Amino acid sequence: MKLIVINGPNINMLGIREPNLYGNADYNTLEEIVRETCTAENIEVELFQSNHEGAIVDKIQQALTRFNGIVINPAAYTHTSIAILDALKAVALPTVEVHISDLSTREDFRQISYAGQACIKTITGQGIDGYRQAILFLKEHLQKG
Repeated sequence: MKLIVINGPNINMLGIREPNLYGNADYNTLEEIVRETCTAENIEVELFQSNHEGAIVDKIQQALTRFNGIVINPAAYTHTSIAILDALKAVALPTVEVHISDLSTREDFRQISYAGQACIKTITGQGIDGYRQAILFLKEHLQKG
């Protein structure tokens, strides 16, 4: 089983950016949790982070023939990017959306998730542990076939 974990803008700033919302763990810690979870579950994983919408769309499109599923945190593009939604719909791979903060308690504009419309599950407000939860959910989903 092969998964790709895609992170959008400013996720590389974890530990620096608004620790009251996103915690003190940095991006390297997030990567370690993802890799440790995947190793323990016998899952091959690739991690990708970009601050550029088109690069994220390209990576989603490239996933079509290379991966069984996607874990994605589109970050701010969650609320603005129909292009990411369309790319997820085009590849039609099982996808779990993750958000570190609890979007339901945030600004009104953060209540809409375009990307989430193409996802089988959304995990929000669980900090970086949400990535572990997403990987485990996706593995179970894929094994049920």
